[in-house]
Amino acid sequence: MAGGSARWRRNEGLRADAQAAKDAAAQAFYELDMVQRDVRISVEAVTAADNSPGARRAVADFAALGTRIDQISSAYIEALDAIDLDAGELDPGAAAQARQRLEHSRQQFQAAKGDLEQFAGFLEPLVLAAEAQLAQVGPAVARAKQSWLDASNALDAVKAARLTSDELSRRLASLSPQLALLGEGAGRHGVQTVLQTAAEVQRTAEKVRAEAERLPEQAREIDQRLASLRTRTQGLQTKAGGVEPTLSELRRRFSAACWQDLQQVPQQIQDAVREAGTKLAQAERARDEQRWSDATSVLAAVRTLLNTADGALGKVNDRLHSLNEAQRAPQTEIERTRFALRDAQRFAMAGRSAPDPRHAAPLDAALARLDKAAEALTGRHPDYWQFLTEMAAVRETAARVIQLIREEHGGGSGR
Repeated sequence: MAGGSARWRRNEGLRADAQAAKDAAAQAFYELDMVQRDVRISVEAVTAADNSPGARRAVADFAALGTRIDQISSAYIEALDAIDLDAGELDPGAAAQARQRLEHSRQQFQAAKGDLEQFAGFLEPLVLAAEAQLAQVGPAVARAKQSWLDASNALDAVKAARLTSDELSRRLASLSPQLALLGEGAGRHGVQTVLQTAAEVQRTAEKVRAEAERLPEQAREIDQRLASLRTRTQGLQTKAGGVEPTLSELRRRFSAACWQDLQQVPQQIQDAVREAGTKLAQAERARDEQRWSDATSVLAAVRTLLNTADGALGKVNDRLHSLNEAQRAPQTEIERTRFALRDAQRFAMAGRSAPDPRHAAPLDAALARLDKAAEALTGRHPDYWQFLTEMAAVRETAARVIQLIREEHGGGSGR
């Protein structure tokens, strides 16, 4: 009985040692698993934010550590399954072997934990950089979604105002795949992809919102332009009635050369008024159908028509006024032109004892033209328009010579 009791105590001691080794190995396994989880989170952050060679090397190193830990864990589980420490009869050799194997697993777990902690230290700069990038993801995605929501609300307001926005709605709907990507996040698609997609969504949505918000204003602007151009067309039609009397006065008082080029103005104005009326109807139809770009284009054409007609009308009135002034006081026009010539001559002589032939020749020729035009004002119906045209040409020559001299002096005034 004494011998049996001693064996029992020895077996229980072996059982206790094996159980202690089992508990120590379990604690080491738990601690390793906690560190591995923390490091895995860091690696996932780096993977999402960084595709540099250093980051790829870190991912590969972590994968290698993971393989090693899987192998250690498998050996640990095999050791646990190899013996039942709670069995009533425990083989001493099996208990000793179990203790040895579990102690070896504990040592391997602790070694792997140390390597993981060392790896985490190497990984820290990459993690900090990744976290800085990941910190941009949330706000960027929030801005993108808010921009999309603002655009959607703006389109709802457009519809409430009974304006169409089909093209804008299609553009906003086309962002659905990008929104889905943003929902899946950086862990799946990477930080840079998410940031770029968020910026694209925000940019497109903001454009849609701005255009949607402008639609009511655009409709009001087109309505105002329609009303303004319609009034202007009516006013032109009224003023056109004064063209023929003005032309009659020109014909009666001045030679044919003074008014022949204006003979087509009444017909031009009538044609412009008629075409403007047709185009205004087209613009109004486009506005009612909410074809904003078409309406804007037609209204621009109407404005061009009316500007041209107004110019022709003004030319008739200006011609009569200029001819009246030339007939009343031709000497005033002559003196004005002589002053321009003398000014150019003084400019050409500044700092010189003799003028440069390049400057003097055109000025001399211009003076001759002036004298000839003044002498031509004879007879019952002098060609005052030719006279005014010559005076303008002489002044243009004087101005051109002055500009040439200034350019030769490097842009300075020279005076």
